[in-house]
Amino acid sequence: MADAIVAEGLFRRFGSTVALDGLDLTVREGTVTGLLGPNGAGKTTAVRVLSTLLRPDSGCAVVAGLDVRTDAVKLRGRIGLSGQYAAIDDDLTARENLTMIGRLYHLGAAASVKRADELLERFDLTQHANRRVKGYSGGMRRRVDLACAVVSKPEVLFLDEPTTGLDVRSRIGMWEVIGELVRGGSTLLLTTQYLEEADQLADRIAVVDHGRVIAEGTSEELKARISGERLELTVATPAEVSTARTLLREIAQGAITVDEEHNHVIVPVDDGPQALVAGIRLLDDAHVRLVGADLRRPSLDEVFLALTARHIPVLDAADERGHAVGMVSAKTKEQVK
Repeated sequence: MADAIVAEGLFRRFGSTVALDGLDLTVREGTVTGLLGPNGAGKTTAVRVLSTLLRPDSGCAVVAGLDVRTDAVKLRGRIGLSGQYAAIDDDLTARENLTMIGRLYHLGAAASVKRADELLERFDLTQHANRRVKGYSGGMRRRVDLACAVVSKPEVLFLDEPTTGLDVRSRIGMWEVIGELVRGGSTLLLTTQYLEEADQLADRIAVVDHGRVIAEGTSEELKARISGERLELTVATPAEVSTARTLLREIAQGAITVDEEHNHVIVPVDDGPQALVAGIRLLDDAHVRLVGADLRRPSLDEVFLALTARHIPVLDAADERGHAVGMVSAKTKEQVK
């Protein structure tokens, strides 16, 4: 596979604020790369530079074989962009929005209508095609916006936090649509603050902080950067959480973290199966009531927090797993190899 996106040393400043500080990034054709990072890390600025909406102060970038500086006009006909906010006309219907985009891409009247009908069916919007967009739900608006972004069948598609603000059902529906685009051969660069979204969709993940890529790899490769396994024990009452935490220090291989709301105690361990048995025995001997036990590898949440050493608001993602992100401490940075 060739490279669909190559960025080297991208630098962009807004006044005294450095948004991109030597960002390097490579995305292979036909793959999905997820950009993860805290608010203000430079994700959106990177997308805007790569999609020709912003000129970098320095550095270079090539997308679909075209330079973002010198070939910007030509490149815009070969890429698609769905930003953080749906860029559609509320006073038009979904069909009218899509047809208008087709005409702007010079597809011609008949071809624009045909393409609009194809996308309305593909994005499950046919029965609402003739309603004004202003009456759509948030999930439907995002589907229309994404459909508009692929009217021209772009070689490279940029999705900037495409599911932000959507409920769980709408987000899963959007994942299905994005999956179809990938299976159709599209190359995607996806920014997101939902860690499970990157885990679900991305072939590779680039963690961005302070305008630079600070780590890159597959989800499993990034998880491997935090050693050991995690023993998750759930006790019966909040009062027993503190006792369990004290007892489990005997087997812990790092900082123990807790989620007092759910009575979880999370213990980093090296030999998982043996640690699980030892932990249960410790609690049983002290008459601490255990209602749940699990052994798992580090999550992408923990990798992210370890790499960036800061907490970010990803509560929606945590709620879907039944856990609170707050139980993960930035102290896990100490465990990064």
